[in-house]
Amino acid sequence: MEKQIQDAYIVAAVRTPVGKAPRGMFRAVRPDDMLAHVLTEALARVPSVDREAIDDVVVGCAIPEAEQGMNVARIGLLLAGLPRSVSGMTVNRFCSSGLQAVAIAADRIRLGEADVMIGAGTESMSMIPMGGHKIAMNEAIFRSDENIGIAYGMGVTAEKVAAKWHVEREAQDAFAVESHRRAIAATEAGEFRDEIAPYRVRTMVPDLETGEVRTIERLVSDDEGPRPGTSMDVLAKLRPVFAAKGSVTAGNSSQTSDGAGAVVLASEAAIKRFGLTPLARFVGYAVAGVPPEIMGIGPIEAIPKVLRQTGRSLADLDWIELNEAFAAQSLAVIRELDIDPSRVNPQGGAIALGHPLGATGAIRVSTLVHGMRRRRQHLGMVTMCVGTGMGAAGVFEVL
Repeated sequence: MEKQIQDAYIVAAVRTPVGKAPRGMFRAVRPDDMLAHVLTEALARVPSVDREAIDDVVVGCAIPEAEQGMNVARIGLLLAGLPRSVSGMTVNRFCSSGLQAVAIAADRIRLGEADVMIGAGTESMSMIPMGGHKIAMNEAIFRSDENIGIAYGMGVTAEKVAAKWHVEREAQDAFAVESHRRAIAATEAGEFRDEIAPYRVRTMVPDLETGEVRTIERLVSDDEGPRPGTSMDVLAKLRPVFAAKGSVTAGNSSQTSDGAGAVVLASEAAIKRFGLTPLARFVGYAVAGVPPEIMGIGPIEAIPKVLRQTGRSLADLDWIELNEAFAAQSLAVIRELDIDPSRVNPQGGAIALGHPLGATGAIRVSTLVHGMRRRRQHLGMVTMCVGTGMGAAGVFEVL
């Protein structure tokens, strides 16, 4: 008998505050501990759900090695105290790993193969360097000029996007200033409160007078990245980082970061069984490939693809979380698709809030769902460019 596609609903969505890497507030916090924290906090928001009923935990991680290796999904859920009967899977699609995890979790429900799923993401860029501890790419991939862009640093690809789409330095800096302004305004207004699960950071410090080691604890509840005082004059003083005569600087690029996010999804049957209140409905997800040397324009292909699949248009979207890998690529996407800038990252983006790689997708889903519910908006999207030349986009309907 042929199965009918059923709906998958988000019933809880949380994230940690995002810390700066490599010397920020989470520099000594393990990524599996951050994951355990958001899993615990997300499930605390749906206490009626039988933990034994969780079919699987899917976790995105862009560099799944060392402290975030060993199938970090399974390690994190065990640390969170979930039953040993609950399974876990780690997935990697670089910057869209967290969003991919949510999409996989939703699809299991939509196919009727599961009733309760968790899609999450975690990343410590303080502990795991970009590219991992050992980069060993297959040289055969570079025998074709079409793939040589995979060897470029992300910043070089951003410079190529800036040149191809004529995104000038002043526009990039203005975009960055606005990202910080929106993020600071949202923080001061308490707009991240619903999505953030405060984290208790423990730091070991030596007491030189007694010779003992003291434990200092502090509860962190705000993102570390937004910088008051960010202005055009301040950013104009920064030198290009990736090209001598370029326009991409540390000030108009996303921040390296640490953080985690988790989204609990349920079928209609599970909602009735456990008496849950759905927050949003998963509508659709798409990925697309682009030339590696201009990987930042991935959303230009992924956004129209998911809109076609879901029968929606850009005009239908009230809120777009467009991950700000770089101001250059964000502006190229906005201009190419003629997106209304006022609908893009209304609470700031990764330039201000940070980008913990594989966690970002799950984090931005939390921001989108809670933000749209607060503003009583209906339809939103999370989208980002992806390393090696890809783009991803997911559509969500707030209920």
